[in-house]
Amino acid sequence: MQQWARFAILGAMFVVAYLLILAWQKDYGHANTTKTQPAAVVAHDVSADLPNGQTTAATSDVPQANIAAAQQPTTVPATANQQLISVQTDLYHLWISPKGGDIVRIELLNHDQSKNSDQPFVMLESDPKRTYVAQSGLIGLNGPDSSRAGRPNYEFEKTAYTLADLKDTKDKDGKAIKVLAVPMIFKTADGVEIIKTFNFKQGNYPIEVSYQVVNRSAQNWQGQMFGQLKRDNSEDPGKSDQGIFTLGTFLGGAWGTPDEHYNKLKFANFSEEKLDTQAKGGWVAVVQHYFVSAWIPGHFGGQEYTAKLESRKSADGMNIIGFTSPTINVPAGKAMSIDATFYAGPKIQSELKDLAVGLNQTVDYGWLWPIAKLLFMGLQMFHNVVGNWGWSIILLTILVKLILWPLSSKSYRSMAKMRVIAPEMQRMKEEFGEDRMRFSQEMMALYKREQVNPLSGCLPLLLQMPIFLALYWVLMESVELRHAPWMLWIQDLSAMDPWFILPLLMGVTMFVQQSLNPQPADPMQAKVFKIMPIMFTVFMLFFPAGLVLYWIVNNSITILQQWFINKSVEKDRLKREAA
Repeated sequence: MQQWARFAILGAMFVVAYLLILAWQKDYGHANTTKTQPAAVVAHDVSADLPNGQTTAATSDVPQANIAAAQQPTTVPATANQQLISVQTDLYHLWISPKGGDIVRIELLNHDQSKNSDQPFVMLESDPKRTYVAQSGLIGLNGPDSSRAGRPNYEFEKTAYTLADLKDTKDKDGKAIKVLAVPMIFKTADGVEIIKTFNFKQGNYPIEVSYQVVNRSAQNWQGQMFGQLKRDNSEDPGKSDQGIFTLGTFLGGAWGTPDEHYNKLKFANFSEEKLDTQAKGGWVAVVQHYFVSAWIPGHFGGQEYTAKLESRKSADGMNIIGFTSPTINVPAGKAMSIDATFYAGPKIQSELKDLAVGLNQTVDYGWLWPIAKLLFMGLQMFHNVVGNWGWSIILLTILVKLILWPLSSKSYRSMAKMRVIAPEMQRMKEEFGEDRMRFSQEMMALYKREQVNPLSGCLPLLLQMPIFLALYWVLMESVELRHAPWMLWIQDLSAMDPWFILPLLMGVTMFVQQSLNPQPADPMQAKVFKIMPIMFTVFMLFFPAGLVLYWIVNNSITILQQWFINKSVEKDRLKREAA
């Protein structure tokens, strides 16, 4: 009975892990991916993708259908006639288009494109291969982005900014920081000056985007700030390849408010189930594997404003998610500022949670997230000490085994007793022959006399299953472990072992562990049990090396634990027999 229960749990663990990966792949892998947009589709009228501002009694905002002349597309890499503004910090290489002041390309300098590439990871881009840009502007009654002439052309001081342009300043808490400011100016014919400024802080991914409206006209100025992300349906460039398993993490939109912290929205649902809500302290984002881009509405007049969060599809099928501020009024002769924060970079939980409530949940650990978060905290704790994620996994495994030691020891002790009384059970089976009822009665009496629970050996497997699956998601979703090396040939713990050495070692440890367990009396069960290490070895060939490393260490500790307990139980048995 015990052996069949263990076999059932092992088989269930195998099947559940496989089905979870397939389900994740089905939901998030291919559902949101289509062929990359051709060049003709990329070259579209960017002004037609802007949101409509609020209407007033006097006039209405310009609808998308009334945009007059098509504008030239913004493409990257930059050419001389486009005069894109290049900004390079310690984290970014970023390009801004003077037309509208949109961010049209971002390269993350601390993250490579692939394990074997020295090229930086491209987060945003606008070219024939992919369209993924961050737009912002001022719309509404007097907003220049609502003009029939199209997006405003900003004037700028220079075309390139580097770390040499950093200036010392202090944040709101009085802490000394270095900031790189990139100002752009647009002047209207009636004397309104709009200063759009991008503020980059050294060592920080968030970018503050602010608008200062200086109204030198004789009339009141009205407008709204918007910020939005525009992306096509191309595949996720951060997606991992795990051999026969191509991991499909979520690719799509996301949003959150203080009341609803984290909500996912597939690209396919941007129109049918579109986002349309008002919130103070909310955010919108586009989520992909390991990386996220997000707009977080900021402040106006020193106060946090309530923004409208919305999603939609453009006429050419682009996915757009963004926010729009309330209408702001700038009296004649006055100046006012409004801002928002833009984030584009790795999904680092410690940074995201400080930007907005729920934004850190874009690191999606699935339905086992409570266990996954605890495991990640443990990994981080050990990494702060040893500085290597591979050794951190080993130390975490030891810690988990120590925590579960009391429960697992009772189970292994019961299994050791089963191993000791196995000859007695075999004798009883031969003695009672076909009398199954008498054999069951004698067997239960033996269990009671020896204080053996035949099902207790299943407990370690039941405890390990959620930990195993949670660690899988930690390895797959935590950008800190992306391309993280351990030693020797293992240079990426989030990818499968290129030489398949770790899976083979795992199979060996599983075989040794099973040899320490009581062997099934039924020959068929015994054969099936011998095949299990082979099945799991084949299955583990395509799993992340970090996960296989965890399983090897776990099995190795279990072998030592079982061996010690087996010897102890056999010694106690001999003492009782001698007495």
